[in-house]
Amino acid sequence: MTLKEQITEDMKTAMRAKDSERLGTIRLLLAALKQKEVDERIELDDAMVVGIVDRMIKQRKDSVAAFTQGGRQDLADKESAEIKVLEAYLPQRMGADEIAAEVQRIVAETGAKGPGDMGKVMGVVKARLAGKADMGQVSAAVKEALTPR
Repeated sequence: MTLKEQITEDMKTAMRAKDSERLGTIRLLLAALKQKEVDERIELDDAMVVGIVDRMIKQRKDSVAAFTQGGRQDLADKESAEIKVLEAYLPQRMGADEIAAEVQRIVAETGAKGPGDMGKVMGVVKARLAGKADMGQVSAAVKEALTPR
């Protein structure tokens, strides 16, 4: 079963359980997936679905920060609940140690020497770790690896 099929099945389950919050989030996700398919006239594979889920989670994290800063805890809580639903569709995330080790391998492979090579390293890192790791943590690990000591 593909990830997209799993999301559709989860929507049906949420409908039967009358879980309106979960159902609303899953419908938003399915709408984003359908929009991507229609816009680009493609059939999404699991990697593309994970990328869209990742982007939606990032948007919600930004919203939580903005709502918290604006004193709207009710809206921040709603966005946090949506993040929990969306995170169920991501593969197991790598830990900080695993990210650092992979970044070190990629830095060695690319022959990167300093902060000027960050773009080159990030291109390879994004291709390998997309969906497997939080890109904020990855970026910090790359900066750390390329900082001269």
